[in-house]
Amino acid sequence: MSRIGEKVKSIRNSIGMTQKQLAKKLGVAESFVNEIEMGKKVINQNLIDRLSKVLGKDINDITMAFEEQVYKEEKSEKLSVKKNKEDVKEVWNEAFSSVLKNVPIYKYDMGRPVASKQLPLINNRVEGYAQDKVIYLEIEDDDMVGFRMVKGDLAFGHITHEIENNAVCLIEYNNKRSIRQIKKLDNSKLLLLSNRGSLMTETVGIKDIKVIARLDRLEIKL
Repeated sequence: MSRIGEKVKSIRNSIGMTQKQLAKKLGVAESFVNEIEMGKKVINQNLIDRLSKVLGKDINDITMAFEEQVYKEEKSEKLSVKKNKEDVKEVWNEAFSSVLKNVPIYKYDMGRPVASKQLPLINNRVEGYAQDKVIYLEIEDDDMVGFRMVKGDLAFGHITHEIENNAVCLIEYNNKRSIRQIKKLDNSKLLLLSNRGSLMTETVGIKDIKVIARLDRLEIKL
Protein backbone atom coordinates (compact mmCIF):
# COMPACT_ATOMS: atom_id res chain seq x y z
CA MET A 1 0.00 0.00 0.00
CA SER A 2 1.33 3.45 -0.90
CA ARG A 3 1.43 6.47 1.40
CA ILE A 4 -1.41 7.92 -0.67
CA GLY A 5 -3.55 4.84 -0.18
CA GLU A 6 -2.71 4.60 3.52
CA LYS A 7 -3.71 8.19 4.19
CA VAL A 8 -6.94 8.04 2.18
CA LYS A 9 -7.95 4.76 3.86
CA SER A 10 -7.03 6.06 7.34
CA ILE A 11 -9.05 9.27 6.96
CA ARG A 12 -11.99 7.45 5.37
CA ASN A 13 -12.13 4.91 8.20
CA SER A 14 -11.77 7.61 10.86
CA ILE A 15 -14.94 9.34 9.64
CA GLY A 16 -16.85 6.10 9.16
CA MET A 17 -17.15 6.32 5.37
CA THR A 18 -17.20 3.22 3.16
CA GLN A 19 -15.35 2.89 -0.12
CA LYS A 20 -18.71 2.81 -1.89
CA GLN A 21 -19.80 6.09 -0.25
CA LEU A 22 -16.49 7.77 -1.12
CA ALA A 23 -16.67 6.54 -4.72
CA LYS A 24 -20.21 7.92 -5.07
CA LYS A 25 -19.18 11.35 -3.79
CA LEU A 26 -16.21 11.41 -6.18
CA GLY A 27 -18.25 10.17 -9.13
CA VAL A 28 -16.00 7.15 -9.75
CA ALA A 29 -16.35 3.38 -9.43
CA GLU A 30 -15.86 1.71 -6.04
CA SER A 31 -13.06 -0.37 -7.60
CA PHE A 32 -11.20 2.86 -8.45
CA VAL A 33 -11.20 3.93 -4.77
CA ASN A 34 -10.02 0.44 -3.78
CA GLU A 35 -7.13 0.64 -6.26
CA ILE A 36 -6.11 4.04 -4.89
CA GLU A 37 -6.00 2.65 -1.35
CA MET A 38 -4.10 -0.45 -2.53
CA GLY A 39 -1.53 1.79 -4.18
CA LYS A 40 -2.38 0.57 -7.68
CA LYS A 41 -3.46 3.98 -8.99
CA VAL A 42 -1.62 7.30 -9.23
CA ILE A 43 -3.93 10.29 -8.75
CA ASN A 44 -3.47 13.83 -9.96
CA GLN A 45 -3.77 17.13 -8.10
CA ASN A 46 -7.38 17.66 -9.15
CA LEU A 47 -8.47 14.34 -7.64
CA ILE A 48 -6.36 14.98 -4.54
CA ASP A 49 -8.20 18.28 -4.03
CA ARG A 50 -11.56 16.53 -4.47
CA LEU A 51 -10.55 13.82 -1.98
CA SER A 52 -9.52 16.48 0.54
CA LYS A 53 -12.87 18.22 0.15
CA VAL A 54 -14.94 15.03 0.46
CA LEU A 55 -12.92 13.64 3.38
CA GLY A 56 -12.76 17.01 5.13
CA LYS A 57 -9.00 16.83 5.65
CA ASP A 58 -6.08 18.12 3.58
CA ILE A 59 -4.14 15.28 2.01
CA ASN A 60 -2.11 17.50 -0.33
CA ASP A 61 1.16 16.74 1.46
CA ILE A 62 1.17 13.24 0.00
CA THR A 63 1.96 14.63 -3.45
CA MET A 64 5.46 15.56 -2.32
CA ALA A 65 5.99 12.09 -0.90
CA PHE A 66 5.03 10.56 -4.25
CA GLU A 67 7.27 12.92 -6.22
CA GLU A 68 10.22 12.02 -3.98
CA GLN A 69 9.49 8.31 -4.50
CA VAL A 70 9.36 8.68 -8.30
CA TYR A 71 12.58 10.69 -8.27
CA LYS A 72 14.42 8.09 -6.15
CA GLU A 73 13.28 5.25 -8.42
CA GLU A 74 14.50 7.08 -11.53
CA LYS A 75 17.78 7.93 -9.84
CA SER A 76 18.46 4.33 -8.80
CA GLU A 77 17.77 3.04 -12.34
CA LYS A 78 19.98 5.63 -14.04
CA LEU A 79 22.76 6.49 -11.60
CA SER A 80 24.90 7.90 -14.40
CA VAL A 81 22.27 10.46 -15.43
CA LYS A 82 21.64 13.58 -13.38
CA LYS A 83 17.91 14.16 -13.13
CA ASN A 84 16.44 17.66 -13.28
CA LYS A 85 13.00 19.18 -12.84
CA GLU A 86 12.00 18.50 -16.46
CA ASP A 87 12.71 14.78 -15.99
CA VAL A 88 10.53 14.63 -12.88
CA LYS A 89 7.73 16.45 -14.73
CA GLU A 90 7.95 13.92 -17.58
CA VAL A 91 7.62 11.04 -15.11
CA TRP A 92 4.50 12.67 -13.66
CA ASN A 93 2.95 13.15 -17.11
CA GLU A 94 3.60 9.54 -18.10
CA ALA A 95 2.11 8.29 -14.83
CA PHE A 96 -1.02 10.43 -15.14
CA SER A 97 -1.61 9.53 -18.79
CA SER A 98 -2.09 5.89 -17.77
CA VAL A 99 -4.95 6.65 -15.37
CA LEU A 100 -6.64 9.73 -16.84
CA LYS A 101 -8.37 10.37 -20.15
CA ASN A 102 -8.78 13.77 -21.78
CA VAL A 103 -12.45 13.64 -22.79
CA PRO A 104 -13.17 16.14 -25.61
CA ILE A 105 -15.92 18.76 -25.27
CA TYR A 106 -17.88 19.31 -28.48
CA LYS A 107 -20.53 21.60 -29.88
CA TYR A 108 -23.50 19.96 -31.59
CA ASP A 109 -21.68 19.84 -34.94
CA MET A 110 -19.10 17.47 -33.38
CA GLY A 111 -16.32 19.29 -35.23
CA ARG A 112 -13.10 20.35 -33.53
CA PRO A 113 -13.26 20.00 -29.69
CA VAL A 114 -13.62 23.35 -27.89
CA ALA A 115 -11.94 22.02 -24.73
CA SER A 116 -11.51 18.81 -22.73
CA LYS A 117 -11.99 17.38 -19.24
CA GLN A 118 -10.04 14.63 -17.51
CA LEU A 119 -11.83 11.53 -16.22
CA PRO A 120 -10.45 8.35 -14.62
CA LEU A 121 -9.49 5.59 -17.05
CA ILE A 122 -10.27 2.16 -15.56
CA ASN A 123 -9.48 -1.01 -17.51
CA ASN A 124 -9.19 1.13 -20.67
CA ARG A 125 -12.75 2.36 -20.19
CA VAL A 126 -14.26 5.66 -19.02
CA GLU A 127 -17.49 5.41 -17.02
CA GLY A 128 -17.83 1.89 -18.42
CA TYR A 129 -17.56 2.96 -22.08
CA ALA A 130 -14.74 2.54 -24.60
CA GLN A 131 -12.39 5.50 -24.17
CA ASP A 132 -12.65 6.49 -27.85
CA LYS A 133 -16.45 6.75 -27.62
CA VAL A 134 -16.90 9.11 -24.65
CA ILE A 135 -17.55 12.82 -25.12
CA TYR A 136 -18.82 15.93 -23.40
CA LEU A 137 -21.44 17.98 -25.21
CA GLU A 138 -21.89 21.70 -24.53
CA ILE A 139 -25.62 22.48 -24.44
CA GLU A 140 -26.26 25.22 -27.00
CA ASP A 141 -29.88 26.20 -26.29
CA ASP A 142 -32.75 25.94 -23.81
CA ASP A 143 -34.84 23.42 -25.77
CA MET A 144 -34.59 20.97 -22.84
CA VAL A 145 -34.95 23.39 -19.93
CA GLY A 146 -37.86 21.32 -18.65
CA PHE A 147 -35.39 18.47 -18.28
CA ARG A 148 -33.13 20.75 -16.16
CA MET A 149 -30.76 21.14 -19.10
CA VAL A 150 -29.92 24.74 -20.02
CA LYS A 151 -27.55 26.53 -22.35
CA GLY A 152 -23.95 26.33 -21.14
CA ASP A 153 -24.33 23.06 -19.20
CA LEU A 154 -22.09 20.11 -20.04
CA ALA A 155 -23.53 16.67 -20.72
CA PHE A 156 -21.35 13.56 -20.54
CA GLY A 157 -22.27 10.90 -23.05
CA HIS A 158 -21.05 8.32 -25.52
CA ILE A 159 -21.19 8.03 -29.29
CA THR A 160 -23.83 5.59 -30.51
CA HIS A 161 -26.23 5.31 -33.42
CA GLU A 162 -28.67 3.00 -31.64
CA ILE A 163 -32.20 4.22 -30.94
CA GLU A 164 -33.01 3.51 -27.28
CA ASN A 165 -36.41 4.07 -25.70
CA ASN A 166 -36.57 7.04 -23.26
CA ALA A 167 -32.94 7.99 -24.00
CA VAL A 168 -31.89 11.65 -24.22
CA CYS A 169 -29.78 11.98 -27.34
CA LEU A 170 -28.08 14.31 -29.76
CA ILE A 171 -29.94 13.64 -32.99
CA GLU A 172 -29.91 14.87 -36.56
CA TYR A 173 -33.35 15.56 -38.07
CA ASN A 174 -34.25 17.67 -41.10
CA ASN A 175 -30.56 18.58 -41.50
CA LYS A 176 -30.47 20.06 -37.98
CA ARG A 177 -28.88 18.73 -34.81
CA SER A 178 -30.65 19.03 -31.46
CA ILE A 179 -31.13 17.35 -28.08
CA ARG A 180 -34.32 15.35 -27.70
CA GLN A 181 -35.75 12.57 -25.57
CA ILE A 182 -36.76 9.63 -27.72
CA LYS A 183 -39.79 7.44 -27.09
CA LYS A 184 -40.58 4.47 -29.31
CA LEU A 185 -44.19 4.32 -30.50
CA ASP A 186 -43.89 1.20 -32.66
CA ASN A 187 -41.44 -0.42 -35.06
CA SER A 188 -41.54 2.51 -37.46
CA LYS A 189 -42.40 5.65 -35.47
CA LEU A 190 -40.81 7.68 -32.68
CA LEU A 191 -41.92 10.51 -30.45
CA LEU A 192 -39.38 13.32 -29.98
CA LEU A 193 -39.78 15.29 -26.74
CA SER A 194 -38.43 18.74 -25.90
CA ASN A 195 -39.39 21.25 -23.23
CA ARG A 196 -38.68 24.97 -23.49
CA GLY A 197 -41.00 25.77 -20.57
CA SER A 198 -43.78 23.56 -21.91
CA LEU A 199 -43.70 20.02 -23.25
CA MET A 200 -43.44 19.73 -27.04
CA THR A 201 -43.77 16.48 -28.98
CA GLU A 202 -43.20 15.53 -32.58
CA THR A 203 -43.93 12.19 -34.25
CA VAL A 204 -41.30 11.09 -36.77
CA GLY A 205 -40.32 7.98 -38.66
CA ILE A 206 -37.44 5.92 -37.35
CA LYS A 207 -35.65 6.29 -40.68
CA ASP A 208 -36.05 10.08 -40.59
CA ILE A 209 -33.63 10.68 -37.69
CA LYS A 210 -30.03 9.83 -36.97
CA VAL A 211 -28.79 9.33 -33.42
CA ILE A 212 -25.32 10.84 -32.92
CA ALA A 213 -24.74 10.28 -29.20
CA ARG A 214 -26.59 9.33 -26.04
CA LEU A 215 -26.29 11.64 -23.03
CA ASP A 216 -25.74 9.86 -19.72
CA ARG A 217 -25.06 12.59 -17.15
CA LEU A 218 -25.51 16.33 -16.85
CA GLU A 219 -23.04 18.73 -15.23
CA ILE A 220 -24.91 21.91 -14.27
CA LYS A 221 -23.25 25.29 -14.75
CA LEU A 222 -23.65 27.44 -11.62
